[in-house]
Amino acid sequence: MKAAKLIQTRQSTWQRLDNLCEEFGKRSKNKVPPQKAREFASLYRQACADLALAESNQLPPTTIDYLHQLVARAHNQLYRSKKFDRNVWYERIFVDTPKRIFNDPHVHIATLLFWGLFLLSTWLAYDDTIWPGFAEQVAGEDQLAQSEQAFNQFGDRSATTNSWMTGFYVYNNAGIGLLCFVTMLFVPVGMVTLSFNAMYLGTVFGFMFRPETASAGLNFKNFVTAHGPFELTAIILSAGAGLKIGLGWLSTGGLSRKDSLVKNAREALPIAMCAVGLFCMAAVIEGFVSPTTEAFLPWWAKGLVATVCSLMLMIYLVVLGFPRPDDELDPFDAA
Repeated sequence: MKAAKLIQTRQSTWQRLDNLCEEFGKRSKNKVPPQKAREFASLYRQACADLALAESNQLPPTTIDYLHQLVARAHNQLYRSKKFDRNVWYERIFVDTPKRIFNDPHVHIATLLFWGLFLLSTWLAYDDTIWPGFAEQVAGEDQLAQSEQAFNQFGDRSATTNSWMTGFYVYNNAGIGLLCFVTMLFVPVGMVTLSFNAMYLGTVFGFMFRPETASAGLNFKNFVTAHGPFELTAIILSAGAGLKIGLGWLSTGGLSRKDSLVKNAREALPIAMCAVGLFCMAAVIEGFVSPTTEAFLPWWAKGLVATVCSLMLMIYLVVLGFPRPDDELDPFDAA
């Protein structure tokens, strides 16, 4: 077929595709009529074929350049991203995610394991008569001595230091969460990792609240109170999300291992993202509220911050997450 004949035959379809690109660019992707969308897709495929034919037959450069631009415009319109939808994001964050977390058995397992070992270790480390030397065996004498020494001196920091430390806390706390998440993919290793973190943190808490560490313990209490609820909850959610994927790999529920992994990973994503948000909020509190002295911000004020944070978690994870009769069984399966 001669070049002139091809151009003459196909020019009307190219112009129609060009017009549709112009029209679609002025409206939301969700408001495009289905009939026009099908026509657009068909014209786009034809233009791609025409471009390949034009290049192979060495048609005039102006025609090839025009087709290149037309195909690029059509491609951008066909695969353009959806605009930000507040309603969809609101439902994902404040409806689907709390229900997912509240009803997920893997989060329940991580919660019971962490808080059980944390509280038990706190008690054993505080009362040294029950298990003499427990705190030293779990955390080590040097680490306990360093913790006590670190909180013997507790002074105000500059705003610049607080900002830098906030970034450090995000890195450090998220590192703990990421470790729990990744190791839970290999379930036994993850259980050991979560158990160790629960016992270590509980041991430090119990040791610092002993009567003989009264001065350092007071500063320690003054420091950890405000950001504790968000940080500890984020660790649990990280472990729960990883455990969901790890057990999904082992117990497929009749699916192939690949399909089970994809399904559980998709369902674990909102849990993990909630943990990320909590880590960031905890880091901000830890950077700007927790290090303030008793003279500047008394302990009762930090206790109030912790109470508000705990109430927010209760409302988000329990009140919003509690199942209702009209709830769908799995809102994420429809995504």
